[in-house]
Order: sequence, then structure tokens, then C-alpha cells
Amino acid sequence: MTHPPVSVIVVSRNRPEALIRCLTGISQLRYPSFEVIVVADKPGLEAVRRWPSGADVKALSFNEPNISVARNIGIEAASAEIVAFIDDDAVPEPGWLGHLVKPFGDPATGAAGGFVRGRNGISWQWQAQSVDLAGRAQALDIKGDDPVVLTPSPGRAIKTEGTNMALRRSIIARIGGFDPNYHYFLDETDVNLRLAAAGVSTAIVPLAVVHHGYEQNATRRQDRVPRDLTQMGASWAVFLARHCPDVHSDERWRSIVMEERRRLLRYMVEGRLEPRDVRQIMAGLRKGFAEGSARVPSDLTQLGAAPNSYRPFPSKPDRKAVTLSGRIWSRKALRQKARDAALAGDIPSVFVFSPTMFYHRRIFHPEGYWEQRGGLFGKSLRTDPGFRLWMLRRRVAREEALWSKYQ
Repeated sequence: MTHPPVSVIVVSRNRPEALIRCLTGISQLRYPSFEVIVVADKPGLEAVRRWPSGADVKALSFNEPNISVARNIGIEAASAEIVAFIDDDAVPEPGWLGHLVKPFGDPATGAAGGFVRGRNGISWQWQAQSVDLAGRAQALDIKGDDPVVLTPSPGRAIKTEGTNMALRRSIIARIGGFDPNYHYFLDETDVNLRLAAAGVSTAIVPLAVVHHGYEQNATRRQDRVPRDLTQMGASWAVFLARHCPDVHSDERWRSIVMEERRRLLRYMVEGRLEPRDVRQIMAGLRKGFAEGSARVPSDLTQLGAAPNSYRPFPSKPDRKAVTLSGRIWSRKALRQKARDAALAGDIPSVFVFSPTMFYHRRIFHPEGYWEQRGGLFGKSLRTDPGFRLWMLRRRVAREEALWSKYQ
């Protein structure tokens, strides 16, 4: 298998700690040739400068709340033909990049997207979907672990998530990059539909996995409850004006308003929002839609050619995977061993189980190691039985085998 050079782009704003955790995960990728491009505000750039491998990163300054412009800055700086995107609050599995770029061996493949795990590190947050001209997503039934290259039917696109996708630089540059009118939300969905209209095929890659934490930002809290839907409303206005047939756009907007209101009311019933919060957030959604409707459609001109400034990150594709396991009372010692192994250049995974039926969680520590914890008899995969009798050694072997294919 060939390993084409890749430019990995990370956009960050107001999350320097999350950014460094993301970069630590990227530094453990088992891929021989990639560069890392960070487009960030001042706190993010300062964090990169202090990071031990910061000198090996292309760090670019951008301090506006517009993810599309930031991504275009990253593309303009990318020297490789394949550009991969991951959010600053996400962490890749060690084998992520190798799996994600594999379908580009077929010249017909212009884009690829992987799967995304949610906050517990095990449940799926996003898998395979297509999307229509009204922004309605539909699940795709993808069997097995092999990449599948898809060409959508008319009026639909193969959906990729901005936190786990790759594009041919020449193609995304030719169609003008990301539309700056999408400051936040629907930016990649717009690209998906424009790629589909251009006849570009997209690969879905089940083994290309990232863990997405949903860190808090200006629009949502740490618990994923919305703070402000203004930019979401603005992006919906831009999206519907560009893609949705006029005869359906008003109806679609009304359904969006109803969906968001129902979501907020659920949070209110759970005690996580007050009635006044619901009114304020819904007012922001409508205000944003009005603002987005007034935005002048972007003139998406072709982006510049790739610069001759490829900066290979000092990767170690032969990094050794190290398994450390034990009972809950040994976790302090196990974590110290994991830190030492990470410093030695390995990829440590700690499995710590209690004598309970607790569900499992899997997280990546900023010190550079993975940890899975939960009950020895409890669920890891959510399709597991609620209780199963295990010996520790056999349980560790089973969990280790589950994750090995992603590494």
C-alpha cells in the first residue's frame, strides 16, 4: 500500500487545552508522511508554541468566529494533495489517517469520511449518512469494515462530518473551498452537495475513527445544551437559499424551528434550561435566519495552488501498542506506567475494571494514553448483554481485540 502525503488541518478557537490533546493524539498516528496545520487564535497559537512538537506544526493566526474562512486558510497552506480535517475537541485513533486516505488510491475518489464516537468513547455519534437539498440526513446501511465508494442519486450527497473527513486539495480548491457565509454549522454539508453536483464520488471509511468530545464553545455548554442558535439560524438561511427548491424552503424552515423548539423543551423538562432560556434561544435562531437571509451569496473563486512548503511531521508509524490492565484499585500505578510508556514513544492503553456491571467509557488522556474503565461484568459495546461473567484476563483480551483494528 502506498502512503501519499497528507495535510492534516485543525481549526481551533478558545480551546487551547483541547487543541493540545488533539495534537497529542495526532502525534501518535501510525502514518509515515503527513504535515500538521493549525489555524487558531492567540491562545491556541501560544499553546502550540509551548507544545514540545510545536516547531513541527504550521501554525497560522486567525481570530474570527468563522470556521469556513479558517478551513480555507488551512487549505491554502496545505502542500499535500490530500487534506484531512479534524476538530480541536476530537482525538483520532492511531490508525485513523491510514484508513481515511486508503480510498484515494482510486482516482475517482474525491472525498472520504470516517465514523465518529461520542463522549463516552464507545457509542457512535455519527456513522454513514446521505443528505438531501433540504439538509435532511438519512442513514446509509454500510456493511463490514471495508471502505465503500459511493455516488449519490440526483438531489442528494454523501455526508461527511467536518471532524473526520478528507478531500483532494485540487478538487476543493477548484470549487472555491468552504463558503465563508457559513460561519458555523452546515459548512461541510454545503461542500458535500457541491461535490455531488460536480460528480465527485465520496468514500465512507468505517475504520477511520475519531473520538469527538463536544467541548463547550460560544454556542453550546459542556453538556451539549445550546447557549445560542443565532449562527445556526444564519447557516440554515444560507443553505436553504443555495440548495433547497424555493417551493419547499419555507416549509423546511418551519420544520427546523419546530425541531429546535422540541429539543429545547426536552432540556427544559430535564431541568437544564429555564423557560426564559428557551424563549431567548429561539429568538436567536429566528434572528440568525434573518441575518443569514441578508448575506450576499459568496463568489466562490478557485483557491490558490498548493505551496511548495511541505513540512513533514516527525511521525513514528512503527509505534508499539502497549496494554496495561488491572483492577480498579491499581489504576494509579497503571496510569503512571502509561505516562512513562507514552513518553517512551509507545501507544499505551489502560484497561481498569471494577467488580460491577457499570457501562464502559474510553477516553484519551492529555498525557498521551487511552483508558477504558467500567465494570468487569458490564457493557462496553452497547449491544453487549447487560451482564456477562468474565475473568479479568479474558475480558481484557476481548476489549483489546475490539480496538486493535482501529490502531
